[in-house]
Amino acid sequence: MGKIMRIDEILDSVSVTHRFDKEELIFLNTSDVYEGKILSDKYFKVSELKGQAKKTIKKDDILFSEIRPKNRRYAFVEIDDTEDYVVSTKLMVLRNKSKEVLTKYIYYFLTYSGTLDYLQMRAENRIGSFPQITFDVLRPILVNIPAPKEQERIVDIISALDARIEINHKINADLEAMARTLYNYWFVQFDFPDKKGRPYKSSGGRMVHDDQLKKDIPEGWDVKRLGEWIYHDKSGDWGKESPEGNYQLQVACIRGADINGLNGDGEVKAPTRFILEKNAHKLLESHDLIVEISGGSPTQSTGRLGFVTEATLERFELPLICSNFCKAVSLKNKNYLFNFVHLWNRLYDSGVLFGYEGKTSGIKNLLFESFVGSYLTVYPPAPLAQKFYERMLPVHNQQQLILKQNAELTKLRDWLLPLLMNGQVNIGEGPAYKKKAVGYGR
Repeated sequence: MGKIMRIDEILDSVSVTHRFDKEELIFLNTSDVYEGKILSDKYFKVSELKGQAKKTIKKDDILFSEIRPKNRRYAFVEIDDTEDYVVSTKLMVLRNKSKEVLTKYIYYFLTYSGTLDYLQMRAENRIGSFPQITFDVLRPILVNIPAPKEQERIVDIISALDARIEINHKINADLEAMARTLYNYWFVQFDFPDKKGRPYKSSGGRMVHDDQLKKDIPEGWDVKRLGEWIYHDKSGDWGKESPEGNYQLQVACIRGADINGLNGDGEVKAPTRFILEKNAHKLLESHDLIVEISGGSPTQSTGRLGFVTEATLERFELPLICSNFCKAVSLKNKNYLFNFVHLWNRLYDSGVLFGYEGKTSGIKNLLFESFVGSYLTVYPPAPLAQKFYERMLPVHNQQQLILKQNAELTKLRDWLLPLLMNGQVNIGEGPAYKKKAVGYGR
């Protein structure tokens, strides 16, 4: 038989102070955990950590950020040797103390989207500078706990969905690495295929010195400012939260925070907005690029770049627009799309855009016109750009198909999990438990 239990009957919040008897430790902050995974194994000097790292962890612990629950900063510890790990004071370390509940079962409950929505609501109702929760918010939450065998079957089903999603993530990461390698080979090392199909520079292709770039480039290649690649740009829009007057055109609004997800690294949480019908010309079209022009942080510059194709647009039910903190850009020649994307991302990753930022009321702004109007780059011949485009488009389309599949798998997971936990779905052995639904509080 199943039963109803409170979170604090299942989990303890652990605050074990580390002894700091080592010179270096692996420090995990909230940014180092995401959607179940620990993202970092970077060592820090203990002298740098004493003020912010105090908690130790063990295998099968749950790490859960106290800040902005819906940002999905959580992880399940699957590391056998955790002796060198210490975590931020802003990460709850939750440890199972119940013999009746599988740790993975309660982990899936905590990270279910419905639970995260509830915790986010509680966090936003708190008085303070940013949405935050504590273990006291978790304590009274009620959870339906079926018999151990059924817990195991539920964990197996959800784990199988998670495994499929993770495999897809790895496939996309491999495809992205392949695309980046080919770009570097052709347009950084200049070993693109010559007329005989041989690597140009390595096979003795003629290189000439360019005084503007102060380096050798292939003979016949141009040097252009980034702005010369661009045909036009269009501003973003924010509209209204609900239909109002002439604000009737329903859209999904891509913000700077959604750009990584749009590119396949994380989740897209583009809010639904309503804009003026007359602003339909601002809608994103295939081959538009999206540049973040406001935002960033001390360690992250503005200027993150995303782009859309037909395959990207098919991932969304609504037409797309970018927010006021972004700018949409289209190129003079669509065949240069992947060249432009890889070039821009190389500049971004190397920190170049930090040099083109201004500040307004504490918010960093990308000096877009100054950057694209002055930054010089090599400009490959059109036939080579087209050849690269034709190589990259099928890869990109496959990535977008995988991202769409992952979105559908995630939606299935979030639909299925509460039904399984509440005994509303029979999963194979005996009758499903018809228990009281999961609840938040008494």
